[in-house]
Amino acid sequence: MCIRDRYRSVGFSKMKFNERLNDYIEIINCTAKDLCEISGLSASTISRYRSGERVPEINSDALERICEAIVILAENKQPNITKKSVIDSFLECDDVSTADREQLRKNFNTLLSVMNINVSKLCKYINYDSSTIFRIKNGSRQPAEPVKFAESVASCVAREVENDSQIKILSELLECSKEELSDNSKRFEKVKEWLIDGKGKSDNNISNFLNKLNEFDLNEYIKAIHFDELKVPTLPFQLPTSKSYFGLKNMMQSELDFLKATVLSKSMEQVIMYSDMPMESMAKDADFPKKWMFGMAMMLKKGLHLNMIHNVDRPFSEMMLGLESYIPMYMTGQISPYYIKGIQNSVFLHFLKVSGTVALSGEAISGYHSDGKYYLTKSKDEVAYYNKRANELLSNAHSLMDIYREDSVSALNAFLFSDVHTEGKRRSILSSLPLYTMEENYLKKFLEKHSLSEADKQNIMSYAEQQRNIAGQILRNNIIEDEIPYITKEEFENYPMSLSLSGMFYENDILYTYKDYLEHLKQSLKYAEKHPNYIFKQTSAHTFRNLQIIIHQGQWVMISKGKSPAIHFIIHHPKLREAIENFTPPMQES
Repeated sequence: MCIRDRYRSVGFSKMKFNERLNDYIEIINCTAKDLCEISGLSASTISRYRSGERVPEINSDALERICEAIVILAENKQPNITKKSVIDSFLECDDVSTADREQLRKNFNTLLSVMNINVSKLCKYINYDSSTIFRIKNGSRQPAEPVKFAESVASCVAREVENDSQIKILSELLECSKEELSDNSKRFEKVKEWLIDGKGKSDNNISNFLNKLNEFDLNEYIKAIHFDELKVPTLPFQLPTSKSYFGLKNMMQSELDFLKATVLSKSMEQVIMYSDMPMESMAKDADFPKKWMFGMAMMLKKGLHLNMIHNVDRPFSEMMLGLESYIPMYMTGQISPYYIKGIQNSVFLHFLKVSGTVALSGEAISGYHSDGKYYLTKSKDEVAYYNKRANELLSNAHSLMDIYREDSVSALNAFLFSDVHTEGKRRSILSSLPLYTMEENYLKKFLEKHSLSEADKQNIMSYAEQQRNIAGQILRNNIIEDEIPYITKEEFENYPMSLSLSGMFYENDILYTYKDYLEHLKQSLKYAEKHPNYIFKQTSAHTFRNLQIIIHQGQWVMISKGKSPAIHFIIHHPKLREAIENFTPPMQES
C-alpha cells in the first residue's frame, strides 16, 4: 500500500508535511540520521521538518533531496514507493504551497500598476509595512506565506475595485468576463487564483510591442507607403465652419476630416492630441486604420510636430495597441509622447485634437462610445478656445518616454552619466555581448580586422572606454545583471552577432566571427569574476535581434534599437516600465 492510500484508508485526506514525513520514516524503517546522510541535509534541518517548525518550498532543492533520499532508502523495503508518488503525496499536504513565488511577485507588480492600487492603503489593509512591500516588489524579499499573502492582497483588491471602469480593466487583466467579477467574493477568488497561478496578458502585449519595434524598419516603411513620393496638397478642403458627428462611423470620419484640414492648412503650429475613447472598435474597421495612418504620414511629411497625450489608464491591451500604432511616428523624431498622472474620470470619455486652424473635440459616456458626439470647428475663436484647453492639458502632462535619435546623442549621454550615481539594480536583456566586457587590446585587434576608417576606429574605442567607465562606477555599489542568449555555431552562421554600438548611433554592422564571439564570451565571464556585483547570465531564451533592453529597476527602462534607425526610448511611466521589468523573453527551440 502506498502512503497516500494508507492515509485515505484510515480516513485522512489532508496531512501536514511533518506528519507525512514521519510516516515515511516509519514505513521504510529508517532513522533521521539515515535521511540526513542520504539527502545531504543537516540534522537540525531534518529535525525542524519533522517537528513541523519548517516546511520546504515547492520545487526547492531541499524537497528534491528528501524525496530522492526516501526513494533510495525504500528501494529494498517498499519498491512501490517512487519519486513521483513521494512528490505527489507531499504536494497534497495542507501546508505545502504550490505557489510559484517569482510568478506571484510578477503578478503582484502587474496588479499594482495596472489597477493603480494605492500602496499605502494596501499596506494598511494587509498589515505590511511599506518597506517590506517594496522589497517584495523588487524581489529582494519573498512573502513567508505566499498563499496567505495572495489572499490578503486579493481581499483588498476585491473591496477597492467597485466601479464599472475598474472592473473592465480587471477583467481584461484576468482574462475573464465582467460578470465573473460581479460581486466581492467572486473578485476575491479570481484575483487570488490569478496572483498564484495566472500568467496574464501583459507579457503577450509587451512581447508584441517589442517584436514590432524589433522588426520595424523606417526605411522600408517609407518605401511601402511611398512617403518620399507624397506631395502635400495645397488645394483647400471644403468643410463647413463647424460640423457635428454622431455614431461610430461618422466619428471615424471626423478624425479623417481633422487630419485633412490640418494638412491642407497653411499653419505649421504644433498639433496636440488626447483621447481616452476606446480604440478597439475603430481598430477593427478594415479601412479606417490605413486612412488614419496615411493622414498622420501626411502631417509628418508636412513637417508638423505632434504632442501625443496618451491615456495609459485604459485596459493594458488597449494601451499597448495604441503605442504599437504610433511606432512609425516615434521613429521620425517628430512626436513627443506624454501621459497624465492619476486616475482619469471613469464616467465621461473625452477626445481633443487641435492644430493651428482646426479643432476636434468629443465626448461620450463610458460603455456607450458609439452614442457619443464629435464636434469639428474651424472658427477662429473656437479653435483658440480649444487650443488653450489643449495647452493647459499638455502643461499637466508628464513625459511617457524620452526619444533619442542621432541628433540628440549629447542629451542621451548626459542622462546616462547623471544616472550613474542613482542607487538601484540594473538588468539588461541583450542581443549582443556588452561592449564594456571586451578587453581594450582585444577590441583594438578586432577592429583592425575590419575595413574601417581611422576616425571610426577611434570613435568606437572612445565609446568603449566610456562604457567601461559607466559600468565600473555603477558596479562599485550596485548590481548589473546582463542576460544574453547562448548561441550555437549553427545559429551563429544564420544570425551572426555584431558589435553593440547603438549607443553611439553607429548603424553599420561590424560582425563577429564565431571565434571572436567565443573569445568575447570568455572575457565576459572573466569580467564577472573580477567584479563581484556583475552577474553574467546565458539563457536559452532568444532575445530580439535588433533590440537591447536596459532596466534600472524602479527608475526607468531603456529600449535601444540598433538600426533602421538607431534610436533609444527611455520609459518613465510606472505601468509600462513595470510591465517591461516583469517581461520574460520568449523561450524558443534552437
